Amino acid sequence: MNLPNYQGGSIVNLMASIESACGGNPPYMPLRALPPNEIAGARNLILLVIDGLGYDHLAQSQAEALRNGLRAKITSVFPSTTATAITTFLTGLAPQQHGLTGWFTYFREIGSVAAVLPFQPRHGGRSYRESGIDVVTLFGHTPFFDKIAVPSYVVSPQWIVHSDFNAAHSGRAQRLGYRSLEGMFRAITEIVQASAERKYIYAYYPELDTLAHQHGIGSPRAAKLLSLLDAAYAQFMATLEGSGSTVVVTADHGIVDAGAGSQIELDKHPALAESLVLPLCGEPRVAYCYVHPDKVEQFERYVRNKLAEQTQLFKSRQLVEEGWFGPGEPHPRLLDRVGHYALVMRENYAIKDWLTGERRYTHVGLHGGVSAAEMFVPLVVAQA
Repeated sequence: MNLPNYQGGSIVNLMASIESACGGNPPYMPLRALPPNEIAGARNLILLVIDGLGYDHLAQSQAEALRNGLRAKITSVFPSTTATAITTFLTGLAPQQHGLTGWFTYFREIGSVAAVLPFQPRHGGRSYRESGIDVVTLFGHTPFFDKIAVPSYVVSPQWIVHSDFNAAHSGRAQRLGYRSLEGMFRAITEIVQASAERKYIYAYYPELDTLAHQHGIGSPRAAKLLSLLDAAYAQFMATLEGSGSTVVVTADHGIVDAGAGSQIELDKHPALAESLVLPLCGEPRVAYCYVHPDKVEQFERYVRNKLAEQTQLFKSRQLVEEGWFGPGEPHPRLLDRVGHYALVMRENYAIKDWLTGERRYTHVGLHGGVSAAEMFVPLVVAQA
């Protein structure tokens, strides 16, 4: 089991280093591998987040340009998943404080299980914004970009750059969309070259994660995409030469590939399903279970007798108290959002349920859990 290292070795601490370097006052200790004074003098401080790029995957790859700058192995957050980790990048907060605990999160205040990043109910239909629910009010986050003293920019795919989630978390930052890998690096370069003022640029690239979900992180397609990404990165760094830029590359999480028969379908375990009062929340690799108060014993007995080889069972409060989500005082709604129990899946197992009418699918690449492949991400640092 690999847990986040919030004491100077996680993406939370990376954001603390960046915040401090840009004139902010972070609530966490800085990243040991990247002290704030090292990056405080950069004219252009660029953070590139490559969704799904685990440390071991990069270290064992042929991505020479990225590997040349590989400085350290750091951890994601818990759970090691996009919805939770990207919120850390966009707020500078650990999940303990930002309170977004997975792709599907139960919001008691609106009585709904939400798909957090699309900002819509799990069952689909109209977005919450279209139903009159304000994302800024619901999440209650101060964007990272509003905590720092330099102009900032968000570079993200065109199809999500102006989403409700991104709009709520961009604050004063200027948002720019792109439509291709080359377009992303071109957008960053144009920002750098537009002025000599000091600036912070956050860029997000999701395609490796998307491909890994479909085909696996160990697939030839994923290897080809990483090679293309590495070549584009090398050209980007050459273009920036002499610009006074520091480029930091990391990821929100890594990925583990599922094996045959590794997905547990909840509807094939009716005794377990009937003990729950809500759909599974969180992630297939870390599922939060909301258990009927009269069926607690039934739930515990079933998991321990039938699923002990596939999952570890924890009371969710224990994870909060032990600091899995981060240090410090928890978000006031955190316990609401992690259920009564958490199923932390072993090896490459996953557990999934389906709502009535929900389209079924299978992912090859998975994330959210506490394996080394999912939890450890690279820290790449380069100067130009």
